[in-house]
Amino acid sequence: MLVLIWMSLVFCAKGTVVVKIKHCQTGSYCITLPEGEITAEAGLCVVLPCSFTNDAVFNVTGFIWHKCHSATNKRCDISGTGRLIFNSSSNENVEPEFRGRVSLLEPDVTKKNCSIIINDLRKSDSGSYELRLVRNRNGKTDGATFPSKAIITVTDLIQTPTVVIHPLTEGQHTTLTCTAPGLCSGSVPNITWMWRKPGESHITGNSIALRTENLTAIRQRHSSTLSFDRSAAQSGTKVTCKVTFTESINTEESLSVAMAHHGPSPVISVTIAVVSLIVNVIFIIYFLFLWNSRQKVKPGQEDRPHKSQHETNDLSVYANVDRPLG
Repeated sequence: MLVLIWMSLVFCAKGTVVVKIKHCQTGSYCITLPEGEITAEAGLCVVLPCSFTNDAVFNVTGFIWHKCHSATNKRCDISGTGRLIFNSSSNENVEPEFRGRVSLLEPDVTKKNCSIIINDLRKSDSGSYELRLVRNRNGKTDGATFPSKAIITVTDLIQTPTVVIHPLTEGQHTTLTCTAPGLCSGSVPNITWMWRKPGESHITGNSIALRTENLTAIRQRHSSTLSFDRSAAQSGTKVTCKVTFTESINTEESLSVAMAHHGPSPVISVTIAVVSLIVNVIFIIYFLFLWNSRQKVKPGQEDRPHKSQHETNDLSVYANVDRPLG
C-alpha cells in the first residue's frame, strides 16, 4: 500500500520508476532512500520515501530530519549547516517555516518506515534532507545519523484545476465542479469562481460549496461546486475557477458556457405529434378520393371519341345514298 502511495504522490508527475538505494552506517543499521532527486510542484506536497533496518540490541524509537544547505556526505546536524525540520518526539526546536508542514507517513515505528510527507511546498524547500534514527538501549537514548541524503527539487506549479460542466439548458439549474490539483493533507486551498463578462463581476443567483474528501490519512481531494440559473443571454460567457494555495501560489482553468435553448415540454411534443399524424391521415384519404374519382371518369372519356367516329361514318353513308347518279 505504501508503495502505491509513494508512486501516486511523489513520482506521478514525471512517471518515473522509484529506484532505492540502501545506505548502511554500522552493522545492521541501514536506511533505504530514493536515488536521484524527487521533483514536486510548489503549493502541493511531496513524500520522501524511507525505510530502515536495525539490530536487536537497540530499539528505534523515533526520527529526526534535517534540511541541509548542501548535498555533501558530511553530517549537517553537527556541522551547523542543517536546519531541524521534523522531530517525532518534540516539535519544540523545529524551524518555524516547517512546523506543522512535515509529518510521518507511518506513525508506527515498528513498521520500519521513516518516510515523511511535506505539505504546502515552497520553492525554498528544494535541497537535501538527512535522517537521524533515535534509538534506545537499556534506558539510554542515542542516535545514528546517516550522511546519505535525499534530494528534493520544487518547481513552479504547472498543474491546473479540473473543471467539469454539465450540458446547459436555458432556464434550468446548472452545476459546475472545480477540483484542485494535488492530493495533499496540508492547508485547504482557496477556490474562487470568476464570471468574466463585460459589465458583470459575479454570477447572480449563485451558490458555492467547498468539499474536502479524505481519501487516506495523507491524501485529500478539494473541490468546489458552483450552482446557478442562467438564460441564453449569457451564452458564450467565460467562467474561471481559480485555486490559491499558501504563499499566494495559484492556478486557474477557464471554459466558455454555451447554453442551449429550452426545448418544448413533453405535453407540447405529444400535441405536435398527434396533430402531425391527423394531418397526414387526412392527406392520404384525400389523395385516395381523388384517385378513385379519376378512375370513374376515365372510361366515359374513352367512349366519347369512339361514338363520334361511328356517327360520322353513318352520315357519310346517308350522303352517298342521296347523291344522284351520273
